[in-house]
Amino acid sequence: MRASDMAYEALRTDIVEWRLRPGAVLGEVEQAERLGVSRTPLREALARLTADGLAVQQRGRGVVVSDVSVEHVDDLFALRRALEVESARIAARRADPQAFRSLRERFIEAGRSKDSGSREAYYQLAGELDQSIDEAVNNPYIEQSLRSLRVHLARVRRLAQDDPERLAMSALEHAAIAEAIAARNPDIAAAATQLHLHHSLEHIKSHAGPREDTP
Repeated sequence: MRASDMAYEALRTDIVEWRLRPGAVLGEVEQAERLGVSRTPLREALARLTADGLAVQQRGRGVVVSDVSVEHVDDLFALRRALEVESARIAARRADPQAFRSLRERFIEAGRSKDSGSREAYYQLAGELDQSIDEAVNNPYIEQSLRSLRVHLARVRRLAQDDPERLAMSALEHAAIAEAIAARNPDIAAAATQLHLHHSLEHIKSHAGPREDTP
């Protein structure tokens, strides 16, 4: 992996996981030393983060982590609905049913899990569903748009407290999406996706708050 790619991935992860909070200064010298790269690849990484909307240039401060607020969530979900509902429709026409039957069973099991690590396991499984739908859709323009959008959604989601009951409900909603795709029913797949996004948006808006737990 190139040094600039390594720096970009490390900084992006730190921003999404709130280890670098909104407003944090991404100083070239400090970050280059921390990541073990020279300043040239670090500048390339900062330019990519800025293009992604994860960082901004501020007069007198340099590059800083961009702000994220629940006020932006309606705009993000408007785009998310357009992309994910249509993707579910297309996937229901094209996907391998068996792969989505398997995902359905795994989501049902995830909804029952009470393990301490179930949250991260659930997010990983949700990522597998996203990837499977992306592969079935096979549209690089939609995929690129969703890849960028999902980074911002991950930041917004972390403004809301993880609720075990909501995660269990979300797992069942994902199971319904996978089941509809496996059944090759585009209308039900779209409706199940629409319902999931509605519940996700309402949860984020009602539970979002400042991140006091992150230094």
